Amino acid sequence: MKPPPPLNYIRSFECAARHLSFTEAANELGYTQAAISNHVRALEQYLGRQLFLRYPRSLELTEIGEAFLPTLRQGLSQIDFATESVLAAVRNKTVVISCPTSLAENWLARCIASFSKQNPEIEVLLHGTIWEERAEQVADFIITIRRYDNRPEGALQLWKDRLVLLCAPHFLEGPDGFKVPQHVLEANWISVHGRQEQWQRMAAALRIDAAANDKRLSTNSTNIALELAANGAGCVVTTLSLARTYMERGLLVEPFETQVASPWNYYLSEGQTSKGAVVKRVREWILSEAQTFMPAVLPTSQIDPIVDF
Repeated sequence: MKPPPPLNYIRSFECAARHLSFTEAANELGYTQAAISNHVRALEQYLGRQLFLRYPRSLELTEIGEAFLPTLRQGLSQIDFATESVLAAVRNKTVVISCPTSLAENWLARCIASFSKQNPEIEVLLHGTIWEERAEQVADFIITIRRYDNRPEGALQLWKDRLVLLCAPHFLEGPDGFKVPQHVLEANWISVHGRQEQWQRMAAALRIDAAANDKRLSTNSTNIALELAANGAGCVVTTLSLARTYMERGLLVEPFETQVASPWNYYLSEGQTSKGAVVKRVREWILSEAQTFMPAVLPTSQIDPIVDF
C-alpha cells in the first residue's frame, strides 16, 4: 500500500478548487503559482485521475474533482479543528465544545452568546458536527444526541425532549387545508436519515397509518429538513428543541396539538481534558440554560401518553 499524498498537495487542490485559480490559491497559501500547479499535478498523478480541466485563463473541476472535494474538505476541517483545540488546551481560559450542528444553530449559539457577554475573558471554541467525530476527543464538553437505550455513560441529559409535527402555515389555510390528521397523508413526509422512527411514533399518536403515505423526502440534516418544511416542501417530525426557533418565528406551525415523548435526547459529557474552574463555569451555565429552555410541563391535551422516556 502506497503512503498517502503530502498534506500540502491536498491543501493546494482544495484552495485552487475554491478559487478556481492557481494564482489566488498561491496568494492565500503563500506559495508560488508554479508550486500550486505542481502540487495539483502531483496529486493527479497519485490518483491517476485528472482533477481540473485547464483552460488558458480559467480552471474547471472535472467530475472526479467535484466528487473528491466534499470528503477532502471534511477531512481538512477535522485536522484544523483538532489543531486549534490542542492549541486552545494550553490557553487556560479557552473551552472547547463539540455539539451537533443542528442544536448549535438552534439553541447552543444563543446560550454561548449570552455567556460570552457576561464572561468576555473566557474564549469558547464551538465545533458543530453532523455525526459523532473523533475530533470530540479533544473537546472539554461533548453534546451528543442519543436514543434512550444508548445514552453515553456518565452523561447528563439536558432536557426531556418531545416530538412535534410541523408544516408551513399555508398548509392550514383554505378549504383544502389540514383539518384532520388523515390529511397529513396527502403531503410529502420529510424525514432525517436515522430518525425515521420519529414519523412512525407521530403517526401512531395521530392514529393514522404510516404505510399509507408514499410521498417522501429525506436528508441527513434536521436543519435541512426544517428548511424544506418552512419552504412548503411537506411536513416534518422532529424534536421540539430544534423546532422551537422555527415556531417562534412563525415559519412552521403545529397542525394538530399532539406531541410525543422523544426517544432521542441530548446529553452533555465532559472530555478527557479539564481546566478546572473555567470549565465548571461554562458547564453550570449550559445546564442552567437547558433547564429553562424546555418547558417542563405541557397541557395534558397536548401530550400523547404512548411512551415517556
